[in-house]
Amino acid sequence: MIIDSVKSLDFERNQTEDVGQSMYQLMERLYPICRSITGNGFRETLNIIKSYIPLEVQEVPTGTEVYDWTVPKEWNIKDAYIKNERGEKVVDFKNSNLHVVSYSVPVNQKMSLEALKEHLYTLPDSPDWIPYRTTYYKESWGFCLTHKQYLELPDGEYEVVIDSSLESGHLTYGEYFIAGETTEEVLISCHSCHPSLGNDNLSGISVGVFLAQYLNKLPNRYSYRFLFIPGTIGSVTWLCHNEAKVTNIKHGLVLTCVGDGGKFTYKKSRQGEAEIDKIAEYVLANSGKEYEIIDFFPYGYDERQYCSPGFNLAVGCFMRSPHGSFPEYHTSADNLDFVQPEYVADSYHQCLSILHILENNKTYLNQNPKCEPRLGKRGLYRAVGGQAEEAINELAILWVLNLADGEHSLLDMAQRSKMSIDVINKAAIALLKHDLLKEKTA
Repeated sequence: MIIDSVKSLDFERNQTEDVGQSMYQLMERLYPICRSITGNGFRETLNIIKSYIPLEVQEVPTGTEVYDWTVPKEWNIKDAYIKNERGEKVVDFKNSNLHVVSYSVPVNQKMSLEALKEHLYTLPDSPDWIPYRTTYYKESWGFCLTHKQYLELPDGEYEVVIDSSLESGHLTYGEYFIAGETTEEVLISCHSCHPSLGNDNLSGISVGVFLAQYLNKLPNRYSYRFLFIPGTIGSVTWLCHNEAKVTNIKHGLVLTCVGDGGKFTYKKSRQGEAEIDKIAEYVLANSGKEYEIIDFFPYGYDERQYCSPGFNLAVGCFMRSPHGSFPEYHTSADNLDFVQPEYVADSYHQCLSILHILENNKTYLNQNPKCEPRLGKRGLYRAVGGQAEEAINELAILWVLNLADGEHSLLDMAQRSKMSIDVINKAAIALLKHDLLKEKTA
């Protein structure tokens, strides 16, 4: 299995341009949809994802108690606009779904500009951008517009219409499970509730979908569970309804903001030194790219639910530019120009490398631990000195034999020897073939 996964990963690395374009095309399909934490926009998103992977869609009724939370009413919207006294639409939801504060209650009334301004949101420092705002858990309403639009509004009476509904319905989420050789799971979680925002989080969705497609082709050691959920309430709901499955989750990644050109950022799990944390840091340190490792803190995305003290799962957050660190965050400037195929493809490959190491990061026991075994008679040493690469492999064999004491994983060996984990991996394969190693089992 190790050999096959190495070959598959090498092949996938060579398909960077193709996979980047394919992921970008998925983002283009999803971009126009008005998503929120519930509603038909979320369902439409999952239906598109289902055309890529066999997603199972779950519906949880409004009013369902999930720990300290309650599944909210379902929100849907058909249209929204603001008209001036001449009947012209000065703000139109059909031009951008960011124009309406998500979860706005229905409105159909006329009011003065002074009264309307209490419900308007802009970005004075970025006058050409529309902000993204929500009112999930407070029944209110509002419009978002560019500051230039705002400054151009003359005094007078305005017709304000939000054709929406907020009523009992369901919270929807998608789940895809890939069974592996063991019941131990790797969780990949993507919040999928934001409207037309490319980096946050159409990029994470696309990486998640294509990771699932790729892993489904392989004989994996771990089982993989992919979640496409509304932020916060989605992970709270899934955890509440799946406590029996949680003990199987040994590693995990939350994917978000992986489509921009910023440096890679990995936020550690609450555990801090979990295997997934060490592997992510190793991959980024050896990527040749700029990166940053940050410690866990209880704010951000759904990692804070998976890492809450009652679960304390080994789930980190993989990003490029973290939320709030780029000016385009939660604005109309987080569009399809801001995310690029090459960036999302690079993120995909870094995640693949993390999962590749996770799959193969086994711990071994030397079956001939008292002094070195005779490697020459097994063909593991060349009779005549060879090329540098072959010499390195021979040294890797010695490192693996020395550290195969049941206490060091392959990643530990790579870090200790300062060799590539692929070189260490190949050495372990060779030793396994000659019965000089065996895998340590729990």
